[in-house]
Amino acid sequence: MKLNPVAQRFILHWGEMGSKWGVNRTVSQIHALLYLFGKPLPADEIAETLEVARSNVSTSLKELQNWNLIHVVHVMGDRRDHFSTSGDVWELFRTVVRERKEREFDPTINVLQDCLASAELSKEDAVSQQRIKETLALMESLSTWGEQMLKLEPATLMKVMKLGAKIQNLLLPKTGG
Repeated sequence: MKLNPVAQRFILHWGEMGSKWGVNRTVSQIHALLYLFGKPLPADEIAETLEVARSNVSTSLKELQNWNLIHVVHVMGDRRDHFSTSGDVWELFRTVVRERKEREFDPTINVLQDCLASAELSKEDAVSQQRIKETLALMESLSTWGEQMLKLEPATLMKVMKLGAKIQNLLLPKTGG
């Protein structure tokens, strides 16, 4: 499949951004291709379109499946597996946030809890203990907030995001004047 210049730019940029986010460039490019193209594609066509090795595509597809970002689709009359992703940007966002929380936040919270519960953390080391407690409180608050935000409808979430720093006007007491 021949990509137009805009599709090429989008896919290449998504690959660059993926590598900055800690995701393999090819993984990101494959996801961008599937998202942008909007229909299931077989691995060999993905490899040909992106001009990457078939083995790299196979590894990348497994990674995307592990992240729950793509799924296998079967096409009538074609024995090959085809791969597809959601066309809903909010669904993709929620999936990535859930996966990152599970892979990064939850283990960090567990380690911080273990550190605080450890007999090796002496009472004399009050500074370390306090910093671990503060870090744990922040991580738990962010985790809870993230879970709550993921439950909101996209339209509501957009309104919350657009509020930004203006939310402080709702929270701060008004002073008479």
